[in-house]
Amino acid sequence: MLRFEVLTLFPEIFSSFLEESLIKRAIEQQHLHVSLINFRKHGRGKHLQVDDTPYGGGPGMVLRIEPIAQTLAEQKEFHRNEGRETHTILVTPQGQPFTQEKAKQLSGRKAVLTLICGRYEGFDERIRSLVDEEISGGDFICLGGEVIAMTMIESISRLVPDILGNMESVEQESFSQSLLEFPQYTRPASYEGMDVPEELMSGNHKKIAEWREKQAVFRTKKRRPDLL
Repeated sequence: MLRFEVLTLFPEIFSSFLEESLIKRAIEQQHLHVSLINFRKHGRGKHLQVDDTPYGGGPGMVLRIEPIAQTLAEQKEFHRNEGRETHTILVTPQGQPFTQEKAKQLSGRKAVLTLICGRYEGFDERIRSLVDEEISGGDFICLGGEVIAMTMIESISRLVPDILGNMESVEQESFSQSLLEFPQYTRPASYEGMDVPEELMSGNHKKIAEWREKQAVFRTKKRRPDLL
């Protein structure tokens, strides 16, 4: 079973995500398990405060180390007692960009994948010493790490055979071989002067394969030459 746990201040954000489509089915069939843990439970004082003003001044609030550190320690102890290892990932714009290759690597891990989602102006720097790696969703900023965590869960999960089902589609997708995916068509064969390429209508599997490979290379050169 592929296991995730997400440390977040807003677990309700994940409600509809976990109740739809292949993710829901994978959970029901026990191929996938996702735990949502609100680290506010270890906040400070009667208001369970998890953030504070930054030393040195500046705008916004910074997540304190104690709530996250205590939640992580609690979860690691729980999994250790269950005979499981953990791999902890800080979801942050300062991390390494998330890629299809990284998704493949993580999909093969036996450890529980712990994703820590930030909010506000970010994490106390000392939190970085508690994690195994830092991953970014890309060169942009979101309100928090939850959307990126959902992206990671979906991208990693669909690489597990029992979850997606048809692994042939995975092998042909964009980024699977450092190329963008070739163009796809379905019925009707013609629509307002736009026709399906003759090669795809030929029934000649060799010709189709050659056309798809050529188109994948052409599209990658045009749109993402950095991949080549």
